[in-house]
Amino acid sequence: MLELISHPADHVVALKAGGIVTARELQCAIDAIEAAKKAHPRVSMVAEIDDLRWMTLTALMKDIGYGLTQLGDLKHYYRAAVITDKEWIKHIAHLEERLFKALEIRTFPRRDRDAAMAWVGELPKGAHEDPEEDGYHGA
Repeated sequence: MLELISHPADHVVALKAGGIVTARELQCAIDAIEAAKKAHPRVSMVAEIDDLRWMTLTALMKDIGYGLTQLGDLKHYYRAAVITDKEWIKHIAHLEERLFKALEIRTFPRRDRDAAMAWVGELPKGAHEDPEEDGYHGA
């Protein structure tokens, strides 16, 4: 199961994964990411991973294919928070952080879910639509 969950920041795509992920569910997540990229110059993601068992073969192929298309588009991404208590998922997230330097990736234990949601909702300085949110208060 892969489902979109709500996040108060419009530039954040939030997902919850558990059990078996299908290609149809993954496509919904990809569509949400692409919509966010069209609406915002920088997009962040949060993945809350609980009892993920595996992905169907079709979902895995779609995930790899989409991931490869994003390598040249990393400038659109800002942060990714992974919420999990699973050690093997934390290791994968740390590996991805080393591979994709343009994207800031952090893992959070489930007890720190609120902190993860707040961290991923932040935007880099200069990326706010309202200049006062970036510290500009007029000349």
